[in-house]
Amino acid sequence: MKPRTTAVWFAACAAAWTALFAVIAAQDGTKTVADGIYTDAQAARGALVYEASCSNCHRPDLSGGTGPSLKEQRFARDFAGKDLKALFTKISSTMPQNAPASLGDAVYVDVVAHVLRENGFPAGGQDLTIDGMDGYRIVPGKPKPPPPVGDFSYVEIVGCLAGGSQNSWNLTHATEPVSVTATPGADPPPLTTPQPLGTQTIHLLDALAYAPETHIGQKMRVRGLLIRLPGEQRMTISSIEMVAPACSE
Repeated sequence: MKPRTTAVWFAACAAAWTALFAVIAAQDGTKTVADGIYTDAQAARGALVYEASCSNCHRPDLSGGTGPSLKEQRFARDFAGKDLKALFTKISSTMPQNAPASLGDAVYVDVVAHVLRENGFPAGGQDLTIDGMDGYRIVPGKPKPPPPVGDFSYVEIVGCLAGGSQNSWNLTHATEPVSVTATPGADPPPLTTPQPLGTQTIHLLDALAYAPETHIGQKMRVRGLLIRLPGEQRMTISSIEMVAPACSE
């Protein structure tokens, strides 16, 4: 199966699962985690705990590292259709890896709230509690939308590497900047669909550190901080990789 076909297939399956569980829940009156069962403040507390105790294994964006992903297809495969307490029990009994069951029930509930928010489930008006989990079914979530792009956003751009005047380097015919999650020390995930070029020109501030002369005219993917100035967009580089050996591809 081709990468683009695979991505479309997964998206279609996720949509179908979500629709199916919504219909089932509506028919039998089942309560689900999409009903707003935690608060934003609780999820924010859980995010701090997750960052300190869980992100090394599961990555800051929950995409999975040495530990499994806690969102999207993997989350749906492991937990969709189960009672919410199954997720709580899994988290509270196995995390953190070096000290499972060490954080206290209230803290683990906050982490569950964080996981729910990162899977696109809305917040409500009351904190989630262990007793309050009873009867709530997990359904497939949906990816959180990326934050809006602004000055000093961490972004990803695809374009053509070209030299400029006075040893400057630019990404020409570049795509619109897209906000991404910064994961220190982690390689960007592989691209699963072709990346058509755009109309942007981005000045790369520190390209000389990446041997740019070996990539002239190639299609490149760059991640880094976007700096917007009047009449010019600049970008620092945290990672750069070749997408295709020629910009026509």
